[in-house]
Amino acid sequence: MTDDQKDRGGDESALSPALIATLITIPVMVIVGFIVFAALKHDAAPSATPVESYRSTAQGAENCAPFIAALPESFGDYAHKTVTGDMVKWTSGSDANADPLVLNCGVSRPDDLAPTSALQVIDPVQWFITDTIDGRGQAYVVVDRRPYVAVWVPANAGNGPLTDISGVIAQKLPSAPLDFGN
Repeated sequence: MTDDQKDRGGDESALSPALIATLITIPVMVIVGFIVFAALKHDAAPSATPVESYRSTAQGAENCAPFIAALPESFGDYAHKTVTGDMVKWTSGSDANADPLVLNCGVSRPDDLAPTSALQVIDPVQWFITDTIDGRGQAYVVVDRRPYVAVWVPANAGNGPLTDISGVIAQKLPSAPLDFGN
């Protein structure tokens, strides 16, 4: 060791306390940042369902109120019913982060509906699938009644709600021919 090294306090290879603190602090801050991001992301409410953004129309709107009044208060675990205008939501009682079951009465005819479209028949109502989001659910629009009714069925809700809603539609909404927009 040279006299110059002795005057500076020792070995040149020793790390300064400030450098050691920096080397420890940076990785700790990165880990804390990831934990905070994950916690905030997990607590965020699910994003809106597709049917909430479907355009509304005045065609047959007078039939929405009696139809909505006839809908059940619950569908299995989806027991918390709220009505806002022509939109009805049932939220899950067991999973606060799950998408709600959503019904929107009086939406516009689906633009993609064509003579070659595959329709789901849930006796006696015909449904057209408009949106599918893997892991979240599917959106359907009833196409042989007026007004058009859109329903978002979350992935974990099963087929029961769509079957029950079809029964109410058959009782409350008048039949109409399929309209392919020609």
